[in-house]
Amino acid sequence: MDFVFNEDQEALASSVKRFLMTEMTPELIRELWSTPTGRSERMWDMFASQGLTAVSVPERHDGMGLGEVEWALLAQTYGYFAGPEPLLDTALVAVGMLEGLPTSAQRDALLRDIAAGAARVAIAHPVNPYVSDAHVAKVLLCERDGELHWLTPDACRLNGVESVDPSRRLFELDWRASASTRVATAAEAQPLLARALDQGAFAVAAQLLGLTQRVLDVAIDYSAQRKQFGKPIGSYQALKHLLADVAIRYEFARPVVYRAACAIADNDPNRALYVSHAKLAATAAAQLAARHAMQVHGAIGYTWELDLQIFMKRIWALSGSWGDITFHKARVADALIESCAPIGPARTFELESQ
Repeated sequence: MDFVFNEDQEALASSVKRFLMTEMTPELIRELWSTPTGRSERMWDMFASQGLTAVSVPERHDGMGLGEVEWALLAQTYGYFAGPEPLLDTALVAVGMLEGLPTSAQRDALLRDIAAGAARVAIAHPVNPYVSDAHVAKVLLCERDGELHWLTPDACRLNGVESVDPSRRLFELDWRASASTRVATAAEAQPLLARALDQGAFAVAAQLLGLTQRVLDVAIDYSAQRKQFGKPIGSYQALKHLLADVAIRYEFARPVVYRAACAIADNDPNRALYVSHAKLAATAAAQLAARHAMQVHGAIGYTWELDLQIFMKRIWALSGSWGDITFHKARVADALIESCAPIGPARTFELESQ
């Protein structure tokens, strides 16, 4: 596949990176840990002013009408700065689910609110054991017995669940399904939930790519500053090998994630395969980055004062979000083995000619 981002896509990602570099600092993330919600209304409003909440909302609902290819860069940038807000769940996954619902005043109003930054949406998907950011959501889209339900916060009781990442706010939901809350039957909800799973897993994979790069940058900076026996520890061959291994794994994972973005955008029949491959590749790269960065830092890497912990904990938390390693390996196995997919050296030129 000959794939490059165009100038507009690169420019959008660059502008978001400059914005996050200034606003989404480790100091702010630490400050939010001690707040009741762990979220910043000011930051969410700034996301809206930058157009981030409107990226996937159709133009007829005051959005930008862009898709997963643009999010491939944006989500990677968001991951690099370890943004705690539910930006991807709301502005990508929830928007995709809402677009699949029949047109209604309620649905259209929520899409406009998302674009304007006036609403966050939480998603209770069967692949996730807990619901993220239900406490700040204006609407909750919940699955029950295969059906999709539309709930308001006052219709649920939230039970908080502790996460390894202080920025993650997870909840168990106690709620009652009824005909008035149902917005899609099991047959109607199945494609919506399947697409939400793929979009959610892709969004996590892209964020893990960004986190891999951030952890690698942190380790490189530390290895250049920390001296032992009179010279930087980064000059030692053993450490160079550790960091080079991470860089290689990152470069192999990056095109896989971009391929998943194209597959979702084009509604490729093998979308699930490409998305699961991306989640596995990005998770492997991020976990290797976290492990090797800790080795580079030594014992000081375990301390609360270092910012490294922010990014490592996010990697650990996101690795199991929208499907863990076992889940995605099973999806890959089903796609490749059970369906007898045309793969291998003998089929290479056939695929290139399509």
